[in-house]
Amino acid sequence: MDSLLLRDDQSRSPEDRPRPDRSRTDCPVLLSQRLVLRSPHVEDIDALAHLANNAAIATMVSRMPHPYTAKDAADFVRRTNIGEIGKCVYAITKAENGEFLGCCALEPHAADEDTLEMGYWLGEPYWNRGYATEAAHALIDMAFRTRDIARIDARCRVTNIASRRVIQKCGFQFQGSGMVGNLAMGGMVPVEWYRLDRKTWLSLKSWGEMR
Repeated sequence: MDSLLLRDDQSRSPEDRPRPDRSRTDCPVLLSQRLVLRSPHVEDIDALAHLANNAAIATMVSRMPHPYTAKDAADFVRRTNIGEIGKCVYAITKAENGEFLGCCALEPHAADEDTLEMGYWLGEPYWNRGYATEAAHALIDMAFRTRDIARIDARCRVTNIASRRVIQKCGFQFQGSGMVGNLAMGGMVPVEWYRLDRKTWLSLKSWGEMR
């Protein structure tokens, strides 16, 4: 998933902007060709609230309220940085200028310690540019290289064609369908479940061939 309302400090050069919080040593800053994935911080709140306040995004992810306010964004940043949300939650930002694009995350599977679940969203102005796939590749590579896990799961609404395309580009295989709660819609919605195991990832490490 994709105007951006930027804070003044986000227009500064990368050297002048505040450094990301690196206290979560098990969730390292991740670099890709165009992106930097790092922990969310207070300088992201305005852009986060602006981009996330979009029904087209909230109705496609399970736990995002709508409307989405600056208070919601501030609470999200606070909770992610003390480890209350997920295992590794990242702000997706542009490497060239630090512009906030969205978020992605890994969290433990509720019933299987060998499995992580991946989620992501991008602000609407950044859809259809390959950013979600690039961020997912970085997140997946980090997970398999640094954690003793066997597989990563991902889910998307059956109507979310763009998210399904990202999942498939990353090598995930369809496992089945089901229902999950959606906070913004106030009920259950149908989703598809996909899985990427370590063996498949090892055979697809040259991500460039998947684009």
